[in-house]
Amino acid sequence: MAGAIASRMSFSSLKRKQPKTFTVRIATMDAEMEFSCEVKWKGKDLFDLVCRTLGLRETWFFGLQYTIKDTVAWLKMDKKVLDHDVPTEEPVTFHFLAKFYPENAEEELVQEITQHLFFLQYGDYDPNVHKRGFLAQEELLPKRVINLYQMTPEMWEERITAWYAEHRGRARDEAEMEYLKIAQDLEMYGVNYFAIRNKKGTELLLGVDALGLHIYDPDNRLTPKISFPWNEIRNISYSDKEFTIKPLDKKIDVFKFNSSKLRVNKLILQLCIGNHDLFMRRRKADSLEVQQMKAQAREEKARKQMERQRLAREKQMREEAERTRDELERRLMQLKEEATMANEALMRSEETADLLAEKAQITEEEAKLLAQKAAEAEQEMQRIKATAIRTEEEKRLMEQKVLEAEMLALKMAEESERRAKEADQLKQDLQEARESERRAKQKLLEITSKSSYTQSMNSSTTALPTDLPSFNLISESLSFDFKDTDMKRLSMEIEKEKVEYMEKSKHLQEQLNELKTEIEALKLKERETALDILHNENASRGNSKHNTIKKLTLQSTKSRVAFFEEL
Repeated sequence: MAGAIASRMSFSSLKRKQPKTFTVRIATMDAEMEFSCEVKWKGKDLFDLVCRTLGLRETWFFGLQYTIKDTVAWLKMDKKVLDHDVPTEEPVTFHFLAKFYPENAEEELVQEITQHLFFLQYGDYDPNVHKRGFLAQEELLPKRVINLYQMTPEMWEERITAWYAEHRGRARDEAEMEYLKIAQDLEMYGVNYFAIRNKKGTELLLGVDALGLHIYDPDNRLTPKISFPWNEIRNISYSDKEFTIKPLDKKIDVFKFNSSKLRVNKLILQLCIGNHDLFMRRRKADSLEVQQMKAQAREEKARKQMERQRLAREKQMREEAERTRDELERRLMQLKEEATMANEALMRSEETADLLAEKAQITEEEAKLLAQKAAEAEQEMQRIKATAIRTEEEKRLMEQKVLEAEMLALKMAEESERRAKEADQLKQDLQEARESERRAKQKLLEITSKSSYTQSMNSSTTALPTDLPSFNLISESLSFDFKDTDMKRLSMEIEKEKVEYMEKSKHLQEQLNELKTEIEALKLKERETALDILHNENASRGNSKHNTIKKLTLQSTKSRVAFFEEL
């Protein structure tokens, strides 16, 4: 009885010790994950779990976003997950997104997974897979862009496919980085916009990004009217809906603005603090963690480069082997055709030789028969001459018969001679036919020996791509214990690859400019939006995002603050 009570008590205590959990769904840009979280977990516990699952170490760019009514918010690291204003029904959904953006993606994004999360790519071009119509279901361009040009879907697909094929073989990380480099130069890249009012009540837009705070006209989100880099700002705070910015120069008065909601102020402050920290961090020496990541990234890049080179060599050898195999098969077919023709010629030669032999035999027999008749005629002529002809009439008749017999004998002799010549000619033709037959048999023998050699070569060649012991040896001997000499060689290879990459990047920019020029004539001007017109004006003036901000910051901070107050 006591044992049963103790057992029941231990089970009850175990049940009480089990932590309460709730289900969380995390939506990344290309997948969804679900986790079971403890009620006591803070935002950092959940965020770290997601980052570990993704294998992400550059965590400072990302956050977990959720929506409160019509406003987005970010999960705070030091606050319990369930203490946030999140929906109560499970699973609780958060979006794992980029919260902060790099100034220079090529220099700052170290891990490939970080780069990949900033951009999802489609894969390499394969003409056997990417056939006509393969882009029909892909939304590669916004409908607004498609409607802006007088081009059919087939025309878009033709141009996209041609460019896609031209960049065949480009590594995924290179393709992603080229995309990010193009994106980061766009005016609205990485900017979070918020509706604000200055002390005069003028409606403006506040833009928060990696470079600083920017003030925009509500009708122009591309070109800021004023900019304040992060290194000019000392402190940011808010009270209710009023935001206060303290410049680094304490002699300059603070400037204030009002936002629409208190919740928006919290979001603005989060983004300002995070972007300011990253701005200052970029301008300091890399931490040990970042140095380690960069070293690992270089080693990984070198390993992938060697692997790509090995695969390229294998692919090249395989293609050469396939070309050799195709050539040998073509040659084999040609030899087979020649052998068939030689066999047919041999059969014709044999038939001709048999016919000539038979004809020669007949001609020879006819010649013998004519010779025999000629002899008989000669004998008859001699007999007639020896016979005494008594009367003139008999003599005349006899002479006439003798004359006829002589003419007949002459004709027979001529015919016999002609037949003899014909027999000699037939014998000569028979000899030539026999010689042709011998040559045909010899050629057939040569073709047969060549075809057997070709078949043996063909079998050994087609086996080449699947049996490459040298490649197995290379793969087995690969070692990444980088010594000084290895590092020097690696540095040279990386530098060489960097130069090649820069050339490819420059070529890509030239191609983009060519494409813009090519399709400009097909643009429907009446369908351009206000932002399209502003972007075109900036481009025609040579105003890029960075040089515009640089020009705006040439004025003193005091004059810019005064300008903001008077807007």
